[in-house]
Amino acid sequence: MKWLRISSALAGIAACSLVLAQVAPHARQAGAVLAAQDDPAALSELKLDAALAQNDRLVQDNIEAALKDGDADLADSFVAFAHDRNIALPDDLLSRVSDAVKSENSTSHFAKRFATGLVTGNADDVASLSGTVAGDLFVVGDIRDVVREGKHLAMGEDTDRLVLGLATAGLAVTAVTYVSAGGAAPVRAGLTLVKDARKVGRLGEGLAVWAGRSAREVVDTPMLQNAVAKGSVFRPGETASAIKAAFRVEKAGALVRLGKDVARVAEKTGTRGAMDSLRIAEGPKDIARAARLAEAQGSKTRAIMKVLGRGALLLVGGAFDLTLWLFGAALTLFGLISSIKATTERLTQAWCDRKRARRLRRAQIAAEAALAGPAATA
Repeated sequence: MKWLRISSALAGIAACSLVLAQVAPHARQAGAVLAAQDDPAALSELKLDAALAQNDRLVQDNIEAALKDGDADLADSFVAFAHDRNIALPDDLLSRVSDAVKSENSTSHFAKRFATGLVTGNADDVASLSGTVAGDLFVVGDIRDVVREGKHLAMGEDTDRLVLGLATAGLAVTAVTYVSAGGAAPVRAGLTLVKDARKVGRLGEGLAVWAGRSAREVVDTPMLQNAVAKGSVFRPGETASAIKAAFRVEKAGALVRLGKDVARVAEKTGTRGAMDSLRIAEGPKDIARAARLAEAQGSKTRAIMKVLGRGALLLVGGAFDLTLWLFGAALTLFGLISSIKATTERLTQAWCDRKRARRLRRAQIAAEAALAGPAATA
């Protein structure tokens, strides 16, 4: 029975050791992910390690897809990502990416996209954004958007209040831009990007709801309707002044912070990178995280967001599963320690019992010898 108890304790050590060897890597990964959940750069690195381990052609396949879609900027972002990770890519693929980037950055292409952004007010790349921002800085773009949406509002038609609020905020920020010699220009560009993302349907649903609510707060609707009724794009100075009067500066802090964060993303990743972050964001905190990610990862950010989506910014779901891995590892470790403790105690008890038995035998032999001595003498 004694050796059966020792054998069962040894079996517990073996079983717990085997389970711990299987659980430990997952628990270690889970712990690292949970520890990095407030650091977008570290979190994305850990998730990318897992993604690359599952698919060794991840980068190459995404580059091919980006080239097929005509997105040379995204393809180039994956090339930068591959270089950073020491992932070898075929020379012909690198050559195709280089040619696509050169074509996209050509003078004729830039001029065409600039004109498109200036005229339509929609931006999806650096060139068109330059045209859009130019139009907004000269107040034409924002006045066009305010007049259009304001007239919809006055006539009881469907109105995009978010575009209306962003354009109104943009006019006020543009005035600050001129006064501060461009100091508010990044905010101006950021607000323009949010507005353009909304127009082309690339603004995350959660972010759109938040931004729409914020936009309503910064606009005095009756005053704006009066300004729009009397305004015209052909009298930009007079119209802009009337519209800016309907802007509540004291309510604009959240929108201004959003514009700054979007501008930080665009500065490091380009216009399309900022658009990508606006598409996956569910609120201003996501954009702030995207700005931190962009500042840490630079040109690789678009590739990271393409692979991980919103998971590049924060721990999306799975926290319970990660916690279970840690709990399982802790439970198994506790079982291992308990088994080692039980084995040690039982071995020690067996050794003590054996030693006690030997002492008893020696004492018995000595007693028998002592009794045998007098008997022999007699």
